[in-house]
Order: sequence, then C-alpha cells, then structure tokens
Amino acid sequence: MSKVLTLTAQSRQPSGKGALSALRREGQIPAILYGGSEDAEPIQISAMDFARLARAQDMKSASCAIKLHGKTIRAIARETQRDPVQGGVRHVDFLRLAKGDFLAVEVAVRFTGEEDCPGLRRGGVLNVVRHKVELRCPADAIPEEIVADLTGCDIGDSVHISGIALPEGVKPTIGDRDFTVATLVAPAALRGAEAAEEEAEEAEAEEDAPQEGGDSQDGDN
Repeated sequence: MSKVLTLTAQSRQPSGKGALSALRREGQIPAILYGGSEDAEPIQISAMDFARLARAQDMKSASCAIKLHGKTIRAIARETQRDPVQGGVRHVDFLRLAKGDFLAVEVAVRFTGEEDCPGLRRGGVLNVVRHKVELRCPADAIPEEIVADLTGCDIGDSVHISGIALPEGVKPTIGDRDFTVATLVAPAALRGAEAAEEEAEEAEAEEDAPQEGGDSQDGDN
C-alpha cells in the first residue's frame, strides 16, 4: 500500500480573494476537506508541508493523514490548482476516506525482470503504453505501484493488464478489454534489416514466378 504521511491543517473561514492572497503570502494553502458523512470544511495547510508530501509521493494516488481538531483524518488530494504563471499550488481539494469506500486512482507501473527478458537481451526496446493505470481500489488499501514482470518476454510480446498481479480488492476501471500496458519492439536497425530481407524475398519470388504471355514456337515447319 501507499505510505501514509501526515499533514497538519487548521480551520479557516470562507473569505474573498484578498484574504486568500494574504494567506498564500503567509506560506499557507487554502484547501477544502469534503466527502463522507460530514459537511465540507474549509481548511488551510502549510505550503512547505504540502510540497514535502508531493515530493515523497504521488498526491493523486496516495492517501495522507490530516491532523485537524485533535483528530486524524485519512484523505486524498483529488484536485490541485496551480498558478498558471509561477506554478505554485493555489488550492487543494481533499476527499475524506473511510473504510469500505472505493475510489478510482491512477497507480504507477513498475517493470521488473529486465535481466531475464530475452527480448531486451537481443536489443529490443520496451515501449511503455501506460506508465500509470487507473484502478478501482479500497480507500484504505491503495497500492503505491503495480509490478509488471518482463521475465521470458521476447520481441513482439505484449504485457497486458491480465498479466499483472493486482492486490486483493483492486480492479482496473477499464473492465471490457484486456488492454496493453507495454510491448517489446525490435530496434530500428533490426526492423530495417527485416524489412529489407522481406523485400528481397518478394523480389526473388517475383523473378521465379512463371511469366504469362511469353513467345511460343509454331509446331509447323
């Protein structure tokens, strides 16, 4: 499961743009905590603390523990608004998590078994189709990553979602097809040589084929 890091928050009163700008200048980020059986609550968090969490984990797929009113609340950052010019975080929407809840999150794919992959040893290239996969996960058991094993894969093989072991209770949100996560493709030089060889074989086959409409000799002298 994803590591749970702690974030300290304080309540705040809904306010206008001027007050929010002042809050940001003080190194705070205005946020909202919503979901579950409780009302949405405006909060503020330290910009430095949030940046620390963002460096440590993917905020869109990892949960955090928010300390508020003497309680610890499990939550996940569902939306982060950034300044279009400076890039700093302007607002965060946190969704409360409760045991028994399910939610869709994007989880990173990690590849292993490269040393036991014939395709890579032959010079093949791993073409990653999906660096992340959207999964439906229990709120209290969000995986930090899923692992795709390349052991035994050769050039031309594909890694499908069905070939990746998912934790109990976790399923892909795409359920109507066995989608591709990665493929092993030949390097450009090998593809060029194979294409040239195919062209040569086709040309040779054309030369060996019987010609229609050729000259014929008359049997009468």
